[in-house]
Amino acid sequence: MNYYKLVEILIRHVSAGWAELSRLLFSWSFRHSCSTMSFLSNFTASFPGERPPFIPPYSQFNLHSLPPISSRPTIRISPPFQIGVGRSSRYSRKRSVCMTLINERLGRDRDIADPSSVLAYELVQGKLVKWSSMVVLNRSIPEPPTAVLLHGILGSRKNWGSFVRRLAQEFPTWQFVLVDLRCHGDSASIKTRGPHTVASTALDVLKLIAQLRITPRVLIGHSFGGKVVLSMVEQAAKPLPRPVRVWVLDATPGKVRAGQDGEDHPGKLISFLRKLPKEVSSKRDIVNALIQEGFSKDVAQWVVTNLRPTGAASSSSSSFSWVFDLEGISEMYESYEETNLWKVVENLPRGVHVNFLKAERSLHRWALEDLQRIHAAEESAADEGGGVEMHVLEDAGHWVHADNPDGLFRILSFSFKGVKA
Repeated sequence: MNYYKLVEILIRHVSAGWAELSRLLFSWSFRHSCSTMSFLSNFTASFPGERPPFIPPYSQFNLHSLPPISSRPTIRISPPFQIGVGRSSRYSRKRSVCMTLINERLGRDRDIADPSSVLAYELVQGKLVKWSSMVVLNRSIPEPPTAVLLHGILGSRKNWGSFVRRLAQEFPTWQFVLVDLRCHGDSASIKTRGPHTVASTALDVLKLIAQLRITPRVLIGHSFGGKVVLSMVEQAAKPLPRPVRVWVLDATPGKVRAGQDGEDHPGKLISFLRKLPKEVSSKRDIVNALIQEGFSKDVAQWVVTNLRPTGAASSSSSSFSWVFDLEGISEMYESYEETNLWKVVENLPRGVHVNFLKAERSLHRWALEDLQRIHAAEESAADEGGGVEMHVLEDAGHWVHADNPDGLFRILSFSFKGVKA
């Protein structure tokens, strides 16, 4: 159909009203454009009778009834996994690989999510997963078990990439959501409202979970991300319809204690990075500067993974800029040091099981008081229908998924065994 024919048809349908014109335009563009993008992740996911456990009361919306969607959602497939990369923001169409198309009426009738609350994410699915956010309306396709993984300060969702793909291969019925927290990775360019705290970061993730229409059964957070998952439990603050396992990797619920002399301390690292120019000409110069300042070579090389080229790929001149928002991250780390979530651990909602994992060579000191309180919480949680456990990962420093991925895989694996969709 050419454009003149389309105009002729539109003129003949003027009397049918704007709704009919919109339907025709949508239908024509769907048939003739392979680049039609999804509006799915712009909308919250709270459905009557389908409320996920991690949705605070103020995230509920009054929704219209929705029409059934008969077309099969599409997901980019990369054997042996199905991977969908997305950004739940309507400003990101140029950069995202969207997971599905959406019925036009759904886009017209649903409340649009506040763009300040959304995050960049990556969805990794095992090869047996046939589900997407759209088929939540199709009761014949059950939602697969889902795990959400959060990184630490100055990290990104890519920190979990290879580890999660291993999980997806071992547990092909599961799907995994990797998130860039506010001020980090691809979420750094999304404007977020302050204050930048553990609690506000947790609320961001809760909203993303609602928008994706998922019900996580496992929450995993490393370091700062560990306190974020505890804050998610605190904000849910109610018994859950199904058991949820929470993993807090090398973080305590309360006071953050600095490591021993010579160890890389995040607070000092953030302070040093804030002194550097926002645009640099060489990654090697930054690595050398960090080592000269006393940081380890491993940490220095990890930090520069947050530098991206600023010019065009064809440009002969090279310069790099940081992908994170250091001002916001500085606030987040201060909140991480100050936030105390012991009351969550010692008063768990029924159905929540919290696992603490301490790295043998931890960057942060685990005081005897911390261990005693965790062991005391183990007993009280068992009496209330919840659970608390303590684990130690041998031969690992603070970067547990890099230092001993095999050991971490063995410890985490029991959370994914024997769980059916």
